[in-house]
Amino acid sequence: MASLKNIFIAAGVLIVLVLFGWVFTAPYLSNQGLGRTPGLIIGGTLSEAPADFTIHNDHEGPMKFKLEGFPSLVNYLSWVATENGIITATRPDGGYWGERVKAGGNKAWLRLEDSTYKMQAVQITGPQQLVMMEQWAAKSGRTLDEPLYNGSEPLREWEVYYWTPEQ
Repeated sequence: MASLKNIFIAAGVLIVLVLFGWVFTAPYLSNQGLGRTPGLIIGGTLSEAPADFTIHNDHEGPMKFKLEGFPSLVNYLSWVATENGIITATRPDGGYWGERVKAGGNKAWLRLEDSTYKMQAVQITGPQQLVMMEQWAAKSGRTLDEPLYNGSEPLREWEVYYWTPEQ
């Protein structure tokens, strides 16, 4: 009986440790397996939006973002900064965060380096979509006719979102 109790205690401790590990380490940097696992903590210092976001363009790597509402999970996005905001893009596959933004859940925290900004997004369509996607593609070292990875659509077909400071 005591042996069974010890097993349950050990299992409970293991579950708690795994959950803490996930909370403090996710999201991971990749697009496969655990890399698609979101996190809970965005971190950074909540800051006023800069007058010119291009100060971040020298920063390499993805930014973290966390949409308001439930579930409030942290993910990574590729991005490029403009003077007034941040351009992001996603595959046109009905992905979770893009659908939430289109449905009106467009407020989020975006973390670049150690600064976290309160932002809002709007989907960009029409001719402006290709103009913004060209900027995003250039930062990733690709053209609009290239897929980001094998099996994805050419970049010209991706959905584009523009993030500006929350009003």
